[in-house]
Amino acid sequence: MLSVDKKANGIALLPLITFVAVFLWSGVQYGSFYEFPAPIAVLVGIIVAFFIFRRNGIGQNVNNFIKGCGNHSILMMCLIALLSGAFSVVTKHIGATETFVEITKNYLSLQYLYVGVFVIASFLSFASGTSVGAVVSLAPIAAGFVALPNVNVELIAGALLGGAMFGDNLSFISDTTIASTQSQGCEMKDKFRMNGKIALPASLLTILILIIIGVSLHPSGHFLSNGETQIQWLNLLPYITVIVLAIIGLNVYVTFLIGTFISGILGFWYGSFGFLEYCKTIYEGFSSMNDIFLVFLFTGGLASMIEREGGISFLTQKIGKFINTKGRAIAGIGFLVALIDAAVANNTVSIVISAPVAKNISEKYGISPIQTASILDISSCILQGIIPYGAQVLLLIKLLDVNVDYSNMITQTYYIWLLLLCTILFFVRLSLQKGYNLLK
Repeated sequence: MLSVDKKANGIALLPLITFVAVFLWSGVQYGSFYEFPAPIAVLVGIIVAFFIFRRNGIGQNVNNFIKGCGNHSILMMCLIALLSGAFSVVTKHIGATETFVEITKNYLSLQYLYVGVFVIASFLSFASGTSVGAVVSLAPIAAGFVALPNVNVELIAGALLGGAMFGDNLSFISDTTIASTQSQGCEMKDKFRMNGKIALPASLLTILILIIIGVSLHPSGHFLSNGETQIQWLNLLPYITVIVLAIIGLNVYVTFLIGTFISGILGFWYGSFGFLEYCKTIYEGFSSMNDIFLVFLFTGGLASMIEREGGISFLTQKIGKFINTKGRAIAGIGFLVALIDAAVANNTVSIVISAPVAKNISEKYGISPIQTASILDISSCILQGIIPYGAQVLLLIKLLDVNVDYSNMITQTYYIWLLLLCTILFFVRLSLQKGYNLLK
């Protein structure tokens, strides 16, 4: 988002509050957060924004909205959504998802399915540096897992989401790592060590919990197949290609294009479709992501309008009044970036917006750049993994292609909650060691 100096204006947050309120109301009213069309919920907030900011004139408001829609990060997410949708639908059409499920049924006990999903997602997100990339790469595979009998759908989703967020704040090459370290003037390796002291204990505890839950849910530990099912191993090629290309750091757009192209070649070879049907299948994948595409686009425009009218400045000003000790400075930085992430639904953007304020606070109260970068990264990661309108949650639920209860999923996303707990304990302990108290 474009940073614009504006007078603090709490009224500017009303469109965001309206959007979130409609979103939450729909979840309560219809029993699911995703029954009510999410783009309409954002549209209500946009209408409120145009009304509240009417003094600017319709033309200026439209320009501000369009600039937000055209933000680089927003358009990146939109394109990723389209390409991941195409990849997911084409691979499913050639039977690749079913192949992966058959392999799991033959070689992996149900007891370790949940922890397996978490570990694989953690590795992929850490290696590729993107939680969204991990979600869109693995969700089509997990879609097959959730169709297995007696599988806890929300626990699978929570394990995948938690694993994806693990790498998002710990990876050397993630956007959030780059944004937090560069803005605070510290080395990535130093920030990695700091984050590792918090994220690694949380991940190890998550692994232990998922193993215990898996064993308790499936005490027999049986495999779902007798091993006699014939497996078409070649169907794994699109998934392996996407995962390997993501790990080596190839551009995510190129990665999914190559994966979709390879899936098409296999489809031609199997006789699953001709050229025209292949193109229609790709477009079907695009169409399946229309609602998420619109949510990303609309929230980008809404966030831009709110920021330009002083909504973000209002948050920073109010949090600034709370800060009067070194301990509160640490908590304040965490709250600041979390609240901004709730407003813009993008953890990288929230770090970029809050970084200058965080740097001033840290310099004033003697907080090291490494600690500040770590606070920014982890706090935004936690909020991004929780909000129901974030890219990770929206893409995950969409690509799983099954009814997922958001509340149950978030409750069972153990890594996020353990990361929050470990973060609080770490910085409270740090504050006590340094002679200042977070609670003062």
